Amino acid sequence: MTTNQKPAQARDASPRPVGVPAPREAADSSRGAPLDGSGSGMWSRIRPALLRLHFYAGILIGPFLLVTAFTGLLYTTAPQVESIMYKHELTVTPHGRAVPLAQQVEAGTRAVPGGTLVSVTPGPGRSDSTRVVMDAPGLPEGYSKTAFVNPYNGKVLGTLRTYGEWLPARAWLDGLHRTLHLGDVGRNYSELAASWLWVEVLGGLALWLGAPRTRRRLRRTLLPGDAGRGRRRVLSWHGAVGLWAAIGFLGLSATGLTWSAHAGMSIGAIQDQMGGSTPSVATELPSGSAAAGRDVGIEAVARSARGAGLHGKLVITPPEKPGTAWVVKENTRSWPEHQDSVAVDPATGAVVSKLRFADYPLLAKLTRWGIDAHMGLLFGLANQIVLALLALSLITLLVLGYRMWWLRRPTRAQRPTLGRPPARGAWRRLPGRVLAPVVVVAAVLGYYLPLFGLPLLAFLLVDLAVGALRRRGAVAR
Repeated sequence: MTTNQKPAQARDASPRPVGVPAPREAADSSRGAPLDGSGSGMWSRIRPALLRLHFYAGILIGPFLLVTAFTGLLYTTAPQVESIMYKHELTVTPHGRAVPLAQQVEAGTRAVPGGTLVSVTPGPGRSDSTRVVMDAPGLPEGYSKTAFVNPYNGKVLGTLRTYGEWLPARAWLDGLHRTLHLGDVGRNYSELAASWLWVEVLGGLALWLGAPRTRRRLRRTLLPGDAGRGRRRVLSWHGAVGLWAAIGFLGLSATGLTWSAHAGMSIGAIQDQMGGSTPSVATELPSGSAAAGRDVGIEAVARSARGAGLHGKLVITPPEKPGTAWVVKENTRSWPEHQDSVAVDPATGAVVSKLRFADYPLLAKLTRWGIDAHMGLLFGLANQIVLALLALSLITLLVLGYRMWWLRRPTRAQRPTLGRPPARGAWRRLPGRVLAPVVVVAAVLGYYLPLFGLPLLAFLLVDLAVGALRRRGAVAR
């Protein structure tokens, strides 16, 4: 690689043209390893294109990732926030025996006039209240009204608007993280972040691990360097932190995409085609198996479910229509997961169908575990701590990345300017046997992950247009 040998003062007197690296910027933290991909072999031709993609994706997608990381960090505190804010509704003082479950349900339904019973969750512990979930008029889609009942006296402790099993505080934090409370339009922000996080992670790993390492020991790869200053030191921290957090980031990206708006539909369709969709217990009753209108009641249904081996936190759902069964499902989402469910004949109280979590397809199990880990449920407090550390790591990486960009700016320019991007023309230097499969893979991924494909296409078109304009300007001069 040739370098400009003019005196430093002359070099810095005016901004360097975009894409031309300054000599003092040309080495990364590894004592002579070039940042612009100079060297020999195939890697030296691939690295500049990867560096350019990593740079621009970080600059343009970085703000979305930063918001996702910050809102995700807030979300990790949800269980503790709920336990403090809703202690009155959630906990009771045990005394004597509990009143019949049907009496608790009756009290809960009276507390929500005009509502329709959706489900009942008896308190799994002696100090837990019973939740009676109701569908009520005027609620937004997906929301319910939940009455919290003291199981020892049947009195209602209070009612709250809930989203699934989330209480208001967690529902608000969940909505902030997923949509910024902007509805369906807001879901695009989190899907964009999830669609590009894995790209940034894999690209960064390749750049960090693929950098020439003459005279650099393994420790300099795994840990930040303690020597150097400026951009070299920042890059050392950026690479080491990214290396340690990479697996977690990839997991968050994959699980976040599974329930995104656009990519989630594609992933769900693929999962169904592979026989990995989440099953549900059969609720249709055999014809003539029960007398019309007869119901043994929720107390008998709960006893039948526990007799069938269900335990822990149970969600009891009444029949959807005549000819269908009660459904009782375990809802223990910590490790090991308990998600077994049974269907109970309302006329006889007999268990007519069982579905064990152990019998779920492997893909369905992986999806369940991945989502629960993403939400901090799978391993309890340890899971929350790991998620918080990952969020802080991502924030740190983004700040360090923008810091490196700032340090690449011409320091003696006559006007304020931003840092220089990597040199142009990297894609044209890629050999056809590399570029062709890359284009095919990008096209397939772009089809299934539209918020990866559309921004990538837009970036390429803008980059081509800018290059054409600059070439035209150079010819005109």
